[in-house]
Amino acid sequence: MESILRKSLLYRSGLGFYCVNHVQGCRHGCLYPCYAYMIAQSHGRIRSYSDWCQPKIVANAAELIKHELNRRRVRPGNIHLCLSTDPFMNGFPEVTAMSLRLISIINSFGISCTILTKGCLPPEMADRSRFPLNNQYGISLISLDENFRKTWEPGSVSYSERIRALRELHNKGCRTYVHMEPYPTPNILQQNLREILEAIGFADRIWFGRWNYNNLVRQYPDYTGFYSRQVSILHSFCPDNGIECDV
Repeated sequence: MESILRKSLLYRSGLGFYCVNHVQGCRHGCLYPCYAYMIAQSHGRIRSYSDWCQPKIVANAAELIKHELNRRRVRPGNIHLCLSTDPFMNGFPEVTAMSLRLISIINSFGISCTILTKGCLPPEMADRSRFPLNNQYGISLISLDENFRKTWEPGSVSYSERIRALRELHNKGCRTYVHMEPYPTPNILQQNLREILEAIGFADRIWFGRWNYNNLVRQYPDYTGFYSRQVSILHSFCPDNGIECDV
């Protein structure tokens, strides 16, 4: 795997929370389109979609995070992995190893982590001797249809693998969540939200968001009404199952 060096790693995102992105690019190659890809291309960090799908790891990431946290008088209470790449990228064990190392380092400073992936969450993250804080482990999931996944998230792991890995951590006492964005309108994919919710009904929290950056959504009649109806389903399902709900 190719590597790059950076001068900094930790930053505060425009959404208000702290993040680290220790890989440039992502093998999953999401075609929604991916906002992170669009930003990287506009800033000249990558040349093309194929370049984006050949990720480069930040070789000095561990040294950077130690240095940046040591020099801070006020440290963040939580750090997110990752906003513009995937910490457990399918097919790249080097990325998984670096992610686990970074989470361990961050936890050693008394800072918890939230993790979000379209890959498989490693079972060793339930090891409290290595990861002592109450980290939150999440998967991105907007369907159960594998044909849809292969079209829109071609390099990611299957939905069933994601759910299985998340459930395993949940069963070991970890706090888990599901990020349901970008949720497709019926002209993109016909599906039943309740069926998806039943499959992830063990999670502690569900975050739901609409599909953006694609005019296909606006081609569906009353797409705003459709999303309002999905939110109503969530607001009914989540309290009945003891799940926190964010929309």
